[in-house]
Amino acid sequence: MASDLFNHPNSSSSSFILVGVPSLEAFPTCLGILFCLGYIIALVGNGVVLLVVGLDNSLRDPIHCFLGMLAVIDVVMVTSIVPKMLSVFWLNSMEIGYTACFAQMFLVHSTTSEESGVLLALAIDRYVAICHPLRYQAILNPQTIAQIGLAIVMRALLFMVPLTRMVTNLPYCRSHVVPHSYCEHMAVAKLACADPRPIGLYSVAGSSLIVGMDVAFIAVSYGMILKTALGKKSCWKAFSTCGCHICVILLFYVPGIVSIYAQHFGSSVSVHAQVLLADLYLTLPTMLNPVIYSLRTKQIRQAVLKVLFPRKVRA
Repeated sequence: MASDLFNHPNSSSSSFILVGVPSLEAFPTCLGILFCLGYIIALVGNGVVLLVVGLDNSLRDPIHCFLGMLAVIDVVMVTSIVPKMLSVFWLNSMEIGYTACFAQMFLVHSTTSEESGVLLALAIDRYVAICHPLRYQAILNPQTIAQIGLAIVMRALLFMVPLTRMVTNLPYCRSHVVPHSYCEHMAVAKLACADPRPIGLYSVAGSSLIVGMDVAFIAVSYGMILKTALGKKSCWKAFSTCGCHICVILLFYVPGIVSIYAQHFGSSVSVHAQVLLADLYLTLPTMLNPVIYSLRTKQIRQAVLKVLFPRKVRA
């Protein structure tokens, strides 16, 4: 099935050409350094989270399972685009095969849907932990966590499999130059000799539904958390934690939804700004998530110190 999904027999060429960031081609070294640093930070941060969650048997609460899911998704998301971006910026290796392009497209957009689902799961986890602490383990038991994880993955597949098939079935008989730094689905679809509007409508409708639903539930969850925390000694801590989470959430959702709407409806936003926004919402949250969600958690901080400085922690 996978080979059928990514195989495109109607093409007159076997590859696309990635531009990078249109109109900023003169600054490949600077762009490459920025994205390379971001990639390293994301890999190290998420790698540390996965290491301590995997090694420390005390980190088996529901939140640690969700943080592990988030770290895996972040690694896959950033790895699916940054290495190829760096080859475009530094090696002038702009060509990407059809199969690789559609596989990258599938990974990028499915992981963004999964990331949104895990952010919602984390918000619900914090709501249950703060508003119903005595029922926390009973509500978020292992079976429920597994069902939430499966639902997150299935939703991404149900959205992306039809979208990827629609894009791969288009006839590409004109330019194969993608004005983007990765195989963004609308940037690729607009190169086809057929009308890409059905794909755009499906993408906008699906993305709006996923984002709208998740953001609404996240807002309700944090609203209930703040309402419960008001007047308590932990009020300031709750405000601080929720504020940091909301900032990272906005950095993920706002650039992404602006990029999608600008691609479909047309906008005064320049092409290079649209591309940078799309790159931003895929890379910046992957750098910040380990710090904001994981390393701010006392148990994970202690586990990291135990791994890095075992003798000092024992002492």
